[in-house]
Amino acid sequence: MTSGEALRGVGLREVPTPRLRTLLRAVYRKETEVPLSPAGIAALGLQDWTASVLGTLRGLNDKAIHAVLVSVLAERGE
Repeated sequence: MTSGEALRGVGLREVPTPRLRTLLRAVYRKETEVPLSPAGIAALGLQDWTASVLGTLRGLNDKAIHAVLVSVLAERGE
């Protein structure tokens, strides 16, 4: 197993950048409930990434979610 395979499904690595932008926008505009829930994530069309999103952002307030997502997008060069 390579290190990349070992990290598969960990954090937000597998969530596509446009989907992270969707989540960031929804949190910023208060269009989704915080703390995040499976239902809120599904309502945004992000149900395929529920495990990754909740595994990373579960229990965080809106400011913390915003900070994490901005950091991830910046790291990706977005």
